[in-house]
Amino acid sequence: MTATDPPKPAPLPLDPSIAPPGTRNFRDAGAIPADQWHADQNGETLVPTHCCFCGVQCGMYLRVDRGGKVFGVEPRNHDINRMRLCPKGINAYQQVNHPDRLTAPLMRRSRDEEFRECSWDEALDFTVSEIRRIQEAYGNDAFGLLGGASLFSEKTYLVGKFARVALKTKHVDYNGRLCMVSAAGANKLAFGIDRAGNPFSDILLTDCLLIAGSNVGECFPVMTQYLWGARDRGATLIVVDPRETAIARTADIHVALRPGTDSAFFNAVLHVIVAEGLTDEAYLAAHTTGWDEVKATVAQYPPTRSAEICGVPAEQIVQVARVFAGAGKAMAWHARGIEHHSQGVENCLSVINLCVATGNIGKPGAGYGTITGQGNGQGGREHGQKSDLLPGGRSITNPEHRAQICRIWGIEESELPGAGTSMMEMVWQMQRREIRGLIGICNNPFVSLPHYAVVKDGYDTAEFHAQFDFFLSETAANAHVVFPVTTWAEDEGVMANAEARVVKHNKAQEPPAGVRTDTWVICELARRLGAGAHFDFPGSREVFEELRIASAGTVNDYYGITYDRLEETGGIAWPCPSTEHPGTPRLFEDGRTYHPDGKIHLQVVEWHPPMDPYTEEFPLSLTTGRTVAHFLSGNQTRRLGALVEQTPRPWVEVHPSHGFGNGDPVRVVTRRGSEVFPALVTEAIRPDTVFIPYHWPVPTAANALTIDALDPRSKIPEYKVCAARIEAAEHVDEVPAPPMASGHEAYPEVQASRTDRLPPTSPQGRGTAERS
Repeated sequence: MTATDPPKPAPLPLDPSIAPPGTRNFRDAGAIPADQWHADQNGETLVPTHCCFCGVQCGMYLRVDRGGKVFGVEPRNHDINRMRLCPKGINAYQQVNHPDRLTAPLMRRSRDEEFRECSWDEALDFTVSEIRRIQEAYGNDAFGLLGGASLFSEKTYLVGKFARVALKTKHVDYNGRLCMVSAAGANKLAFGIDRAGNPFSDILLTDCLLIAGSNVGECFPVMTQYLWGARDRGATLIVVDPRETAIARTADIHVALRPGTDSAFFNAVLHVIVAEGLTDEAYLAAHTTGWDEVKATVAQYPPTRSAEICGVPAEQIVQVARVFAGAGKAMAWHARGIEHHSQGVENCLSVINLCVATGNIGKPGAGYGTITGQGNGQGGREHGQKSDLLPGGRSITNPEHRAQICRIWGIEESELPGAGTSMMEMVWQMQRREIRGLIGICNNPFVSLPHYAVVKDGYDTAEFHAQFDFFLSETAANAHVVFPVTTWAEDEGVMANAEARVVKHNKAQEPPAGVRTDTWVICELARRLGAGAHFDFPGSREVFEELRIASAGTVNDYYGITYDRLEETGGIAWPCPSTEHPGTPRLFEDGRTYHPDGKIHLQVVEWHPPMDPYTEEFPLSLTTGRTVAHFLSGNQTRRLGALVEQTPRPWVEVHPSHGFGNGDPVRVVTRRGSEVFPALVTEAIRPDTVFIPYHWPVPTAANALTIDALDPRSKIPEYKVCAARIEAAEHVDEVPAPPMASGHEAYPEVQASRTDRLPPTSPQGRGTAERS
């Protein structure tokens, strides 16, 4: 390694309440050393960027050879991850030049035909002709668009603009609807802003950390360092989860509550805090509305009542209340475990009520956060691809907001459609032939949406379907047109991580011949639809400049964020209203929220049972989640050899009281159907609960069994609880290979372990040495 010539930058000033403790001397010695070094062996270069997977957004270097091809990865000493990467991050680079990559458009005029490779012109022209045919016959809203929260923010901005300006349809939504919208809804109701209140580094300063419904060790592995840092300082760790996850196993208090009972639990915790005089009455009086109503409601949830609902000891509820309220500084973070419910918004609000009632808001080491699942789960919902939002988090039903965006876009307000429906509702509308055509970008609903039979029927009923992807997903394999697009390493753009820190991804290599960026495809479709004047964007930089303008003055203000500033700083938390503004890592420090009155609007929460009722026939709870080796629908990770070897197939976790042995075939039955999985027998799960990871397609798809009930406010599906039973079976269901275009074969080295019939030796998976 050799140093480059440019002079060292000035030492970076650090606020110890923002930056991790212990980094000051390291930084002042010459900033981050890796910023001033390069590899010089064999012409190798290192391109600084961030991981494409979860909402932690770890910094990494992609290793690029003298031919301009990505061939490896190194961790980057970024503030977020400090040289750490998880198994997915270490292997992410392998998808860039993977043999399964799509490198030419695929097309067929009927699903009865095989795909054939075609030219870009033919694929684009056919798509545009189908859009026009459907809209001329059935109206503009007969065509829909579904985006994704793993796209760069520039592309999510284009998705929303393309739907409203080029397609002129109200029907646009995105797969973040399956992820963060319950938290978003709760945050907006309580605080008037949709983001975490504190940076990750505040976790290092807390005295009590509560993690609710988040398997941090597997879903956000590098975030674990912040939890360990808090423990090293002596912080108490409370984990609320039906399973004894890797993090729960090390907690001071693990609340293994019954799935679907979270708000009953948190109401009871607050009941105890009120009864024992542990609330911060001065803070509540100065900064909140609705406290009297909340207090009256939680009075109806004594520990004895909630203990019966939740299936936990009443004494544990009292213990949690005293520990959380008695801490000098306390924080709560949560994720999908409490959000994937028909009462997901209420669950999140019940955690907010707990933090606010104890005065733990807006301080170093004290606050509230939501852990985004996808890489751009935060940024992906901020700039217009969500059905009810416009750029900058504006409401599409607000006349002033509509007028602002129409001026920026250069269209008449009468041309801007109204609010559309959610992702799952759009599938139901396809079943009813209300939506007859669809474009999907960066999503795989055949694996990720609940009640697969309904999803398949909805897509099959659609008269036309086009999909953007760089691998042929299960959903793309059902389409009429598939557009081959770039991976994250072949384009540049920004994402906002779980802290709302906007980070810059850099282009590391040119895409393969025949592959285009999502931006190019969207703009070319818009041009052929006659809206090209509104989509004159050569690349991401030009889109970002319009996004900055479109967000200026809003709660989600990106105006002061530029590519150059992101390169210099490593990331800026929004809101950032000017190029002199440092960003806002921590919200509410002045005691004010983003509601006009500056108050926290506390909300009454009443618990209600899950939507799928328990009976003698279906007495158990089925819950679902991730495993460390895979990501979301698995379209990327199920093609990467090391990850497939670590976790080749799904399993069902069952308690020993059911009498199964490890590897026994167990049929899991719900009202939607049944599938057979190998048993992973463990005392780390409640006897009345079973768990299946959801990264695989039918016939091993957890989401063939889950219920498509929705939260009435957030419209998020109730993935985390449905009624089930288990029974002995003869053979486990086979794991299918990933879809391949006609004439291509699945990469055999990657799929070698897929036929392994045994469950992993632990929920976290296993290495190849442990296989038998």
